[in-house]
Amino acid sequence: MKKLALLVLFISANIFAQKADPYKPDFSAPAKIEGMKLVWNDEFNNTGAPDSSNWSFEKGFVRNEELQWYSAANARCGGGVLLIEGKKERVANPGFIPGSKNWRESRQYAGYTSASIKTAGHKDWLYGTFLVRARIDTSTGAWPAIWLVGTAGGWPRNGEIDMMEFYRIETGPVVLANVAWAGDKPGRAKWNDKKIPLAHFTQKDPDWVNKFHIWKMEWDSLSIKLYLDDELLNTQSVKDAVNPDGNRPFTKPQLLILNLALGQNGGDPSGSRLPIKYEIDYARVYQKN
Repeated sequence: MKKLALLVLFISANIFAQKADPYKPDFSAPAKIEGMKLVWNDEFNNTGAPDSSNWSFEKGFVRNEELQWYSAANARCGGGVLLIEGKKERVANPGFIPGSKNWRESRQYAGYTSASIKTAGHKDWLYGTFLVRARIDTSTGAWPAIWLVGTAGGWPRNGEIDMMEFYRIETGPVVLANVAWAGDKPGRAKWNDKKIPLAHFTQKDPDWVNKFHIWKMEWDSLSIKLYLDDELLNTQSVKDAVNPDGNRPFTKPQLLILNLALGQNGGDPSGSRLPIKYEIDYARVYQKN
């Protein structure tokens, strides 16, 4: 009986240790991390809108002169994932002002829609290990992101951490891992950015774009470390990220944003097959016991 019990324990441990199917959502319980506890998570296992106790929606034209109109209808949960879709749709801009120089007001219509959700007003964190498992669409025009901004003050003084961005530069598609804070000029950021060519990943795994991947941040009082599938992409010292006024933004809480932008750094989506899809399997936050 003792041998049988040990065998069952051995088999159970090995089943638990098996990696999730990279092509499918992972329905297993959040893993334990030694010395830490799970303080917040959303597994997106419901059906319908994202949990309103965790997330709020951004609406309309928001930033970067992007093409999309952010709409709550473009983010839905089902089948174990949050699906954000970028669609070609014509939407009237209720804030349109003929002749305005403001990009949010000068457009009579938006030609595309997408969604952006954030934990503002619900959850924010100071330090921790953050895990987001997602599958990104690398079509031209897509600009998906997993990022955090500080809750105190405006950008860039509040600090920004980009666990993941995907977009295009002159040399081609790149995966980014960035940290930013206030620069010397008002409203301008100082960036510690890393642009890793998509080819760095697809050369090792030709089917990379069709799989889910885990983006991770380890953030404590000393440093911010950004990983993709346990490969370290970028590191930032917390004490060295200092605004001109002496404020250190990464010693203060941050909130989480998941969004799919279209256009601008993503490129022109007009030649891509739409909808562009961004699937998030889960978001988890651990902190030290």
